[in-house]
Amino acid sequence: MVWWYASSELYLMYDAAERQVAKHGLKVTRSLVGSYVTSLDMAGCSVTVTLLDEQMTALWDAPVHTAALRW
Repeated sequence: MVWWYASSELYLMYDAAERQVAKHGLKVTRSLVGSYVTSLDMAGCSVTVTLLDEQMTALWDAPVHTAALRW
């Protein structure tokens, strides 16, 4: 049950971040929301925003198989 609350809070933060990005005329095309790799003493969350060109988008969409992330 604790995980669900943490996940819900992260989705609320994502929504707020996406709205801020949209205010600047940008569109989110890829996103990850969740506890993929956490820090033992971290309080809160982090948000990373970057511009993707075609090459970076292809790399983002490439298969991934790590301890923390798979697709």
